[in-house]
Amino acid sequence: MIAKESNTLEFKLEVTDTFLKTVSAFSNYRDGQIKFGVDDNGSVVGLDSIKKDSLKIEHKINDSVKPRPTYQLSEEEIDGKKIIVLDVFKGEDTPYYYNGKAYKRSDTSTVEVDRQELNRLVMEGLNIDYEENRSLRQDFEFSVLEEKLKSVAGIERLTIDILKTLRVYDKDGYYNVAGGLLADENDNDSSGIDIVRFGDDINRILDRETFVNQSVLSMYDNAVKVFERYYQYEEVEGYTRVKKELIPKEAFREAIANALIHRQWEVRSHIQVAMYGDRIEINSPGGLPAGISESEYMHEQVSLLRNPILAGVFYRLDLIEQFGTGIKKILRAYEDSITKPDFTISENYIKVVLPVLDREKYSLTTDDLKVFLLLEEEESLSRNELDSRTGFNKSKTIRILNNLVDKNIVRKESSGPGTTYRLK
Repeated sequence: MIAKESNTLEFKLEVTDTFLKTVSAFSNYRDGQIKFGVDDNGSVVGLDSIKKDSLKIEHKINDSVKPRPTYQLSEEEIDGKKIIVLDVFKGEDTPYYYNGKAYKRSDTSTVEVDRQELNRLVMEGLNIDYEENRSLRQDFEFSVLEEKLKSVAGIERLTIDILKTLRVYDKDGYYNVAGGLLADENDNDSSGIDIVRFGDDINRILDRETFVNQSVLSMYDNAVKVFERYYQYEEVEGYTRVKKELIPKEAFREAIANALIHRQWEVRSHIQVAMYGDRIEINSPGGLPAGISESEYMHEQVSLLRNPILAGVFYRLDLIEQFGTGIKKILRAYEDSITKPDFTISENYIKVVLPVLDREKYSLTTDDLKVFLLLEEEESLSRNELDSRTGFNKSKTIRILNNLVDKNIVRKESSGPGTTYRLK
């Protein structure tokens, strides 16, 4: 066994036409590899005729995938068995079709793209971002943008030349989609921000506000105002009133800004903000931009901008620090807290969970802290090891671990007898 299939690795026992869908997928989205002579479980079976099968692969790709993708064939020998390795490289002339259809990877499967995603691939092949498209509406006003530019950049008034510099007004004389999103009023009634504050459970809604048909700058400001209403308070310390935060405002501002500038605006869905007593969850439509992995997104400060025009305006207005640092800023806001933010990345959305800071009723009990300190010393521990080190019985340890997992302090890894726990 050599590995497991993944989003960028596929195994084929023999050379049949089915691999051509995956060639389309890798060419459309990101580099990938197909290994022939390996079964679905990763066991090496080998091929009888490497040269003959290599020619067959080459002919099938050249005849069936249009435009012709960039790839490389090589052979490997594992345990005396020979296999063929096909490396397929992300192409610039998207979409790449097999039998008139374009494909993408979904976990370890290859599936046909829908019409909306096909349109996005077409624009990518033309080197056009969605936000660069001509807006259907052209009668816009920009008082919100103008006031912010006056305050931050010191302009006297917003002119067409400035709008061109910001790239929201095309040189050919029209407002693009980004311009419409920044306008005071627009027709964007199904891609705003929907904020819901829940009570003790999701069946009890205490408040709900939805921001649509307005500038993304107004959406941002309004979302921050709702946050301040419920997660900021004042305490009297001596003779001074001091403002306190249940959740770092900087983390929330960064998460909302990232959601607005990185989301897929062509997806008709709201950014969903769910507010609870112990956390805020922010769900943004659209997964990672093509060509960037989850690891790169989380740790490498790689920023492939889905909406570079919007991002540029947010940067000029000092609403974001610089491209690619959003995750680091969110994590930095929790440096002194035991509770940590959590990020879930899927094909269709990105979710950020901002927990309440570990103070007052959210702080750890003595027993919680005992388990926490043991996990801080070790990279990971099993429940049996924690029973032994703490002297707690099984049910007590499980109760504490579940509590720490719920508070987003501890991560549970794997399941069954091999389950271990580690600090986030």
